[in-house]
Amino acid sequence: MWGGRFAEGPASVMREINASIPFDKRLWRQDIAGSKAHVAMLAQQGIVAAQDAAAISAGLDQIAAEFEANGVTENLDLEDIHMHVEARLAEIVGPAAGRLHTARSRNDQVATDFRLWVRDAIDMMDAGLKALQIALVTRAEEQVASVMPGFTHLQSAQPVTLGHHLMAYYEMIRRDRSRFADARARMNQCPLGSAALAGTGFPIDRHATAAALDFAKPTDNSLDSVSDRDFALDYLMAATQCSLHLSRLAEEFIIWASQPFGFVSLPDAYSTGSSIMPQKRNPDAAELVRGHAGRIAGCMTALVITMKGLPLAYSKDMQDDKPPVFEAHDLLGLSIAAMTGMVDKVTFRTDRMRALAESGFATATDLADWLVREADVPFREAHHITGRAVKLAETEGKPLADLPLTKLQAIDARIDARVFDVLTIDASVASRKSHGGTSPDRVGEQIKAARAELNMG
Repeated sequence: MWGGRFAEGPASVMREINASIPFDKRLWRQDIAGSKAHVAMLAQQGIVAAQDAAAISAGLDQIAAEFEANGVTENLDLEDIHMHVEARLAEIVGPAAGRLHTARSRNDQVATDFRLWVRDAIDMMDAGLKALQIALVTRAEEQVASVMPGFTHLQSAQPVTLGHHLMAYYEMIRRDRSRFADARARMNQCPLGSAALAGTGFPIDRHATAAALDFAKPTDNSLDSVSDRDFALDYLMAATQCSLHLSRLAEEFIIWASQPFGFVSLPDAYSTGSSIMPQKRNPDAAELVRGHAGRIAGCMTALVITMKGLPLAYSKDMQDDKPPVFEAHDLLGLSIAAMTGMVDKVTFRTDRMRALAESGFATATDLADWLVREADVPFREAHHITGRAVKLAETEGKPLADLPLTKLQAIDARIDARVFDVLTIDASVASRKSHGGTSPDRVGEQIKAARAELNMG
């Protein structure tokens, strides 16, 4: 490729370090799509003869069929997917293939290919996340009134419903989808035609190629166009945040599946055994999702550091932009699929959840709220009164609801028999009717809205 300028070929180590085909071969569909749009525009503008453009387009279709059937055969001498396509095109159509690269550079070519790939990746992630949301909503609807302990600091705090807990993850995934959607909208501008860095003197129509590739518009600055990798960083940032949410859900399944909790039984299909302990059922899929979050965050950090301090416009450092994006994409896709399967198939042990919700004095806040609401006690004072009641219940080894009224009145005379209406976990859950609260009525409303948003019928 460099024969006109270089008298000698590259050193073997240069050949190895310079070639990107082992990973950028994943861009072949996008590279061919971009090339077809480019040559059609060149013909439309009279820059390339229609006959040559037709031959080039047909040759690109043949290459696409070959790659689809047999994959891309790597040749390090050809460096990257762009040269692999161009070399094969020359074999098919002859010297006319050389006209394809008129008015473009590999700089704007790869920027376009990569944007197209990331755009496709976002669409794939969105579809997977929607499937996870549907699984969460479906299971939440089954458990809309099932009581479980809510936690802060992993200590029993207040009773909530399992449906409410699952819908919390629906909201997290909803935000993840919005982040990917924002990234997609922001990146949907076409760099093709920016050439190496300064644009081109040929009378090209960048709006035509942008429209042909379903971009909203061409990019506005050729220097920025070839040096920008914000779209890849946006994808990795969104992927990292999403992986953190998946990791939190995975962690809860891991904890819930442990014998001390016993809240869930994970399906065999997402568990493994032990090579030595026959009784074991290990939550390996959930643990791997948790582990993948660290790797995805590492991919994001890798590209952040690669891009830090690069001068305009293109530098070879940017060849290393794709491996972290590809790795994060693969890991996130697996994580989403695994969590969707676990949510769909997990068995919830609601009897165990309820039993633990009834322990730990989870309705203490309800006693304090009752004192404020019914006895006009300032909340701080009500908090202290309730603390004394909890201490008494702990000493006697019984729930708050089982304390005799006489003993509660000995703590504070303003307590009367009506307090027992709020001290059960069912009453506690039912009372949390504020918007977004855990009462079955509110959770049912959340589920109804989610079903409509997801077009679940």
